[in-house]
Amino acid sequence: MRRKGLASMAVETVATTTDIVDLGPASGLSCRECGERFALGPIFACELCFGPLEVAYDLPSGSPDEAAALRKQIENGPANIWRYAPLLPVPADVASKPNLNPGWTKLVQADNLARELGVEPGRLFVKDDSGNPTHSFKDRVVAQALEAARAFGFTTLSCSSTGNLAGAVGAAAARAGFRSCVFIPHDLEQGKVVMAAVYGGELVGIEGNYDDVNRFCSELIGDPLGEGWGFVNVNLRPYYGEGSKTLAYEICEQLGWQLPDQIVIPIASGSQLTKIDKGLQELIKLGLVEDKPYKIFGAQAEGCSPVSVAFKAGHDVVRPQKPDTIAKSLAIGNPADGPYVLDICRRTGGAVEDVTDEQIVDAIKLLARTEGIFTETAGGTTLGVAKKLIEAGAIDPSLTTVVVNTGDGLKTLDAVAPTTGMSAVISPDLDSFREAGLA
Repeated sequence: MRRKGLASMAVETVATTTDIVDLGPASGLSCRECGERFALGPIFACELCFGPLEVAYDLPSGSPDEAAALRKQIENGPANIWRYAPLLPVPADVASKPNLNPGWTKLVQADNLARELGVEPGRLFVKDDSGNPTHSFKDRVVAQALEAARAFGFTTLSCSSTGNLAGAVGAAAARAGFRSCVFIPHDLEQGKVVMAAVYGGELVGIEGNYDDVNRFCSELIGDPLGEGWGFVNVNLRPYYGEGSKTLAYEICEQLGWQLPDQIVIPIASGSQLTKIDKGLQELIKLGLVEDKPYKIFGAQAEGCSPVSVAFKAGHDVVRPQKPDTIAKSLAIGNPADGPYVLDICRRTGGAVEDVTDEQIVDAIKLLARTEGIFTETAGGTTLGVAKKLIEAGAIDPSLTTVVVNTGDGLKTLDAVAPTTGMSAVISPDLDSFREAGLA
């Protein structure tokens, strides 16, 4: 009953705005479990079954002419996620508003890495989202949530975060003129703490892990203290999640409007993986890509692998774990979208796998050494799992494979610092250089 009350209270806070809200092609919210429809508003759970809500759309039919026109419109759009505005819950003039304008990051053809992993040349790609404004994919989802916050009249932007999201919210709020107050576990990597705090908003550490932080934020939403607050990954979650679809859109467009055969995606809450699949399905229905089979693989750290454990055991229920891993951005022991991740990976013929902290560090160094991309621990997890699945024969080395890198390694220096450093310390003369064996 308390949870239903949270959803109801969120509806009441926007009763005067939902009838005039402009979120482009978004036509309402739909329950992923029972299909019940709701008006657009800052609600995140179905009042009938408490299933998660998703944005529903009025989109083109997918006829060849409409697909051609839409493809041309996208290609003529800005070099950021707003090129896909006709497919997102945002107003048509979104590109003219103060926003960080993330997206259109590089899809790197990783031939050096492919040689190391035994993948055919031209078949392995890294979608490098470290190029976003705050150096993680979280800028995409926050940009979406920000537009919903504007539409619903919120004045404070907030979130529960394992690090990257806190920085993305702080930066987006500063740019858009919102107040920000974000909540993180008290023991995050120092780089992420500094990056979240530097934008001038309020940064609050909570004693406990991410699941404790998330529970606190849910309580705050249900209290008068939270009035006027838009929590990007709670009461704005349906809109926030849509930002991850733009990864799918960009990958397919950058591949020449083709679906990848295989894609490896990190799992924290699981939302990114489910929304990438949603984006791929939308592109097929719209006629923007040719329909063909594709496989989705999920990646977790062994120290927080509830979805991987459930997948391997053949279970449909994901049992929570207490996180213990260097991949803190993935350390969500009770992932909200875990069951949906299982469904997608099984439906597409993919898998969910995990790797040790040592394998994560090795993968970080491997990607840096072969492609000049310094990834954070989440990216090390994803590449580590990709490597493990290639070696096991689960990923076909002859097919087009995309590995998603979600963030910059400068945020998680502690993970590699103990085993990375100067090759030598020498005197400023040639004899010392020769003696060090560096010539």
